[in-house]
Amino acid sequence: MTMEHLHALFLEHLTISTDTRKITDNCLFFALKGPNFNGNEFANDALEKGAAYAIIDEEEHKTSERHILCEDVLQTLQQLSTYHRKNSDAKVISLTGSNGKTTTKELINAVLSKKYKTIATKGNLNNHIGVPLTLLSIEKDTEIAIVEMGANHKKEIEFLSNIALPDFGYITNFGKAHLEGFGGVEGVIQGKSELYDHLMAHDKHIFMNADDPIQLEKLGAYIKKIGFSTKDLQYYNIKFIEANPYVVLEVEGIRMETQLIGKYNFFNCCAAILMGKYFNVPLEDIKTALASYQPQNNRSQLIEKNGLNIILDAYNANPTSMRAALENFSAMQAENKTLIIGDMFELGPTAAKEHQAIADLAKELKFNAIFLVGENFFETKTTLNKFHSFDVLKEHLQKKPLEKGMVLIKGSRGMALERVLELV
Repeated sequence: MTMEHLHALFLEHLTISTDTRKITDNCLFFALKGPNFNGNEFANDALEKGAAYAIIDEEEHKTSERHILCEDVLQTLQQLSTYHRKNSDAKVISLTGSNGKTTTKELINAVLSKKYKTIATKGNLNNHIGVPLTLLSIEKDTEIAIVEMGANHKKEIEFLSNIALPDFGYITNFGKAHLEGFGGVEGVIQGKSELYDHLMAHDKHIFMNADDPIQLEKLGAYIKKIGFSTKDLQYYNIKFIEANPYVVLEVEGIRMETQLIGKYNFFNCCAAILMGKYFNVPLEDIKTALASYQPQNNRSQLIEKNGLNIILDAYNANPTSMRAALENFSAMQAENKTLIIGDMFELGPTAAKEHQAIADLAKELKFNAIFLVGENFFETKTTLNKFHSFDVLKEHLQKKPLEKGMVLIKGSRGMALERVLELV
């Protein structure tokens, strides 16, 4: 079957499924493979549950005329998404970066949806499967698609860019994330910059943080760059007011308040404002969009419970985001501050050094109480409270509950530190 014919079939069955537990009537089932599963084996099950067709790549499983055999299911899904994107009138904005991708994507969507019919990456489905699924969610009347791209090694953003073919792009920042896969900070910069490389090679527009020296250097004299800055008047100026605890900013004399905690979220807001301005969204609508956006999924959420004001930022962590969170927490006004931080993953050979640096910073900032959780933090040389695992922390907190005040909880996803909420 040609891609043209497959796309025509897709337009008749606009829902894609890759999981037989989530089959909807009349959908197309793509039999993807993974380390521990083979979707081909569930093709018949998908049809029985209501799928219109099943796309497979193993001939032995072709037992129905509704089985469409291809060479490679994943490649076919990716090629279909690019074909669909090319046949859409929607403008595609791609974004990547070490920190803040998902929040920035949600803010951009909140702002642009005030004027346009938009679609955006759901959750953080930002990989070689998630990006195609996002592109395939572009509808006939979609005007702007916001596509988040994640990566943990070089050439991944280049690959995703060739699938999405973005018209615009933005990199949130370059931080110490996935150092193991990228081979260090320079590898992170090279890997994330693959989005810039793609956009410049195709003469496309780039949104940028003009206060970031790395972005300034990378883009140089590139003409089609659109930037925001807190100080350089040749770019769109946005003024930071405060983050105590919520980010407040000012643009063109208009004060904008948010429900986002941490100065690091200021730049995420700036990106959304810049794009709103570029696409002619009225400033009052931008203000409303920022004010109404509420972070979810353990990302900088403020939770009040039993006399505690808890900043739950337990979705993920790396040395850059951890340092920013600690410094922001230190600057907040509160009588009693408790810090609970968990291990940062995927740091490779730098893990010991980076965890020691964060432990030293935590001690230097002099919070009222500090708890370090996880194997890496347990190995640090410090007099701070250290717990080898969450279970050991749990035993401690059950015997000695947290004192009332403000609490910051942050750690990598694998630490699941949101479990602390059950203990207070």
